Amino acid sequence: MRLRGWAGAVVLLAICGASTRASAQTPAPVTPGAPSSGVTFLSRSAFHMTAERLSGDDERFVWDTNFGGDLDLVDYGRGRLNFAANYQAILGEQFRPFDPTQGNYILAGTLTARSHNVEVGGVFFHESRHLSDRAKRQPVDWNMLGARVETGGRSGRLDVRAGGDVRGVVQKSFVDYRWEVAADSRVEYSVREQVALIAAGDLRWLGTDGSRSRGTQTGARGEGGVRLVGRGAAVELFVAVERRVDPYPLEFGIDTWASAGFRLLSR
Repeated sequence: MRLRGWAGAVVLLAICGASTRASAQTPAPVTPGAPSSGVTFLSRSAFHMTAERLSGDDERFVWDTNFGGDLDLVDYGRGRLNFAANYQAILGEQFRPFDPTQGNYILAGTLTARSHNVEVGGVFFHESRHLSDRAKRQPVDWNMLGARVETGGRSGRLDVRAGGDVRGVVQKSFVDYRWEVAADSRVEYSVREQVALIAAGDLRWLGTDGSRSRGTQTGARGEGGVRLVGRGAAVELFVAVERRVDPYPLEFGIDTWASAGFRLLSR
């Protein structure tokens, strides 16, 4: 795939997004898959491990870590069936150094169709949130159904990806969410064969049902850094700024912080 007339708009979105990104409660977007010939099983996989140090003086939020990946279960040429999972552990320092405060799970399935450089799919999304080493009997979780569209391409040293999700809540416990709209973008510029500059941004809008006396919530995150590619894996070093919706499972509100961290990626 090659960049065409839409490239400038996508690049602008990604650069603007470098000062924003959606809540880390939402996993990184599924990596677009190249079309295959015929039907193939387990055709691609991608895995990540991220750790970042958070700014601020709230003892519950010191480190944010994410572990997960996605797998194309079946690729049928004109589309694919993808499964993605992510586990987020947030660490504080209330009781001890590196004190786990949360463990959050995301599971998602996507069935897509491809047309030229665009991929469109239906999505099932599940998230559940838990406290670590702390009592919690109240379930905090929700299921969503919706759609996702992705596009992207490469021109010379520049690689651009962008996508968006629209989802509605079909089941929920404790939270007041009704729907979610999210947009994400990423730009990668190769300085040399194994070194690239990266910028990424996400925006997230959460519609609510009014039961918590609040309206639509907006989350955002942006990051910039460098990507180093090795023989069997890659690492990204980055700095970020984030506005997160409902950072604590049993509380409703917004928090904002800066962070610095690393991300290990399968090739």
